[in-house]
Amino acid sequence: MTHTADTVAHAEATPEATQPYAELGLNTEEYAEIRELLGRRPTAAELAMYSVMWSEHCSYKSSKKHLSQFGAKTSEEMRARLLVGIGQNAGVVDIGEGWAVTFKVESHNSPSYVEPYQGAATGVGGIVRDIISMGARPVAVMDQLRFGAPDHPDTQRMVHGVVSGIGGYGNSLGLPNIGGETVFDAAYQRNPLVNALAVGVLRHEDIHLANAEGVGNKVVLFGARTGGDGIGGASILSSATFDADKRAKRPSVQVGDPFMEKVLIECCLELFAARVVEGIQDLGAAGISCATSELASNGDGGMHVDLENVLLRDPTLTAGEILMSESQERMMAVVAPEKLEQFLAITERWDVEAAVIGEVTGTGRLIIDHDGERIVDVDPRTVAHDGPVYDRPYAEPTWQAGLNADVAEALVRPAAVDELREQVLAVLSSANLASKSWVTDQYDRYVQGNTALAQPDDAGVVRVDESSGLGVALATDANGRFSKLDPYVGAQHALAEAYRNVATVGAQPLAVTDCLNFGSPEDSDAMWQLVRSITGLADACLALGIPVTGGNVSLYNSTKSADLPPGHIDASIHPTPVVGVLGLLDDVGAVVPSGWSEAGQEILLLGTTATELSGSVWADVVHSHLGGLPPAVNLDAEQALARVLIAGVGRGLVSASHDLSQGGLIQSLTESVLRFGVGARLDLAPLLERDGVDAATALFSESTARALVATTEADAVIDLAAQHGVPVLRLGVSDDGVGLDLAGQFSLSIAELEQAHHATLPAIFG
Repeated sequence: MTHTADTVAHAEATPEATQPYAELGLNTEEYAEIRELLGRRPTAAELAMYSVMWSEHCSYKSSKKHLSQFGAKTSEEMRARLLVGIGQNAGVVDIGEGWAVTFKVESHNSPSYVEPYQGAATGVGGIVRDIISMGARPVAVMDQLRFGAPDHPDTQRMVHGVVSGIGGYGNSLGLPNIGGETVFDAAYQRNPLVNALAVGVLRHEDIHLANAEGVGNKVVLFGARTGGDGIGGASILSSATFDADKRAKRPSVQVGDPFMEKVLIECCLELFAARVVEGIQDLGAAGISCATSELASNGDGGMHVDLENVLLRDPTLTAGEILMSESQERMMAVVAPEKLEQFLAITERWDVEAAVIGEVTGTGRLIIDHDGERIVDVDPRTVAHDGPVYDRPYAEPTWQAGLNADVAEALVRPAAVDELREQVLAVLSSANLASKSWVTDQYDRYVQGNTALAQPDDAGVVRVDESSGLGVALATDANGRFSKLDPYVGAQHALAEAYRNVATVGAQPLAVTDCLNFGSPEDSDAMWQLVRSITGLADACLALGIPVTGGNVSLYNSTKSADLPPGHIDASIHPTPVVGVLGLLDDVGAVVPSGWSEAGQEILLLGTTATELSGSVWADVVHSHLGGLPPAVNLDAEQALARVLIAGVGRGLVSASHDLSQGGLIQSLTESVLRFGVGARLDLAPLLERDGVDAATALFSESTARALVATTEADAVIDLAAQHGVPVLRLGVSDDGVGLDLAGQFSLSIAELEQAHHATLPAIFG
């Protein structure tokens, strides 16, 4: 043997050896705790394992204390359909008829900033493998994107790379991309957000968990070979604040191969069907370190691994690098010895490389040997689950009160009709309200043939059972501007909007996944925003009766620089809790789109409008303003509205339905008109009189619990709304002879609406 390994025996004999724990992201106290746990210094391989598994990205050490609210604030009724909850690779929800759905959203923010194409592509690949590992067939993906200012030169790099990466990977997998958001704001300039969601379907009996159980069972690593890409990504790239002056220190980003992943999907599904897998874990963040320690920790014994059996793309990798590598398209399975031959025959049939690298033991220890030398001997729980948990200090920022006092309601609103019309066009053509078809047209929305609705409709809808029509709806939403103004209410806004979007297509909301994107937890301002957001979301989930099934926390979305020190109002991104809501549809054939397709339909407005302009798109576009308090969230009103929408769609009373959110009434009207190119004649006078608002407020306010519906059964819808206590107004009728005609105000032709709505992003990004 020519190499000199840092073995357990060597570590015991050299207790004073200097180790690069700080470079790996560990602090002095954490390093001391590792030494105390082991009763010695860690080996180089053990240090690598602890560094990645105790990172913020893997351990949730700053958020775990507060995330417990998602489990604590639930009722028995909320848990009734929950088959697998928080703690596994993804949550699983019972949707009836023996079917279940698994779904989850995760971040790949920092890698996407460093290398936009591969960062975004491997974000899709990673979340899809989480779905596979539950035993499900992936059926759709979604994405939530946040970029810097659209006119900033680096935004071009980010947008083209990220959108191409998502489309290139998802399209190659043959998965429809059914929805999401693309938002531009200078707050995300150096810390863009790339959040990816995947959903899969499975039968109840096919659920698989990530547990290593059964002494003597074999541990098999299969899929792509292990290379040097992504080493340290979890501990350094995704768990620390970037220093604006030290970008060269960032480690490499993972490299994805969607065609390998497509084969891996089919191979895994055949392995599941053949019942040859006892437990399974995907390899994402922290690679083999994560998979071995989590499988062993979740099981009832221990694990022994011979690391030299790992198939390598790069034979020069050290043991620590093999353990930390985040090479993509890899899975780890626990297989009974008597089923190993059948397992390997299936992987060979799919031309997927596989290697037996270890076995389950009864020792309660995770032991890893490399070329006959012991380099890891740890209690797996101390690596995977019992790491440090911090109670970080947090406090309302010193600037918060001043921000809230600067209300947008005090800004000058247009009184003259011409000025109102001009501001309407400015708002409609802004980057955040303009059509995102430039983005979504690069994604395949209908591959597999089960997509009933996709962008630009309010929710993506996928059929699960062809014979019965059973299906699910999904919507993801976030509003960083609202969360900056009030993180508690802002998180509830994200949930309320996603809940509303699912209801507009006729689906009953069932469950939630979330991705919490925030600044450094070492900054008391950002930590306060995180805690308030978690609390607000947990409280709202309890009020609406829908549980959080799992998700992701992405912290350190901030950049150290002299001009933006901790405590500065712009030291980190807008707090951005992304919320995904899953809804159930008995028959996807009954869903309705977001716009009317025929003339002569009555257009009704459900809900009431208040003078709530703070944080609005109007305040941003017209006045470059952010201040005040976000619109109030009334969860009782949201539930009542949802009942009306679900019943109206289910009974065939409603032919189109669209929520009101960013951009207010004028944005929803424009999108509904342009959905099929059929205009509308409307009269705002009854709205202005009933709600006591001016025309600008009626059009631009972003009050919650509102929706537009089109119907030929207006009286029946009005009666239905009355039964549930939902205010309703007749706004007008659809008319294919006009664009948008607001009586007594102004009119816009279809051509003017299309120019405002569709020209912006192509003009910016080519």
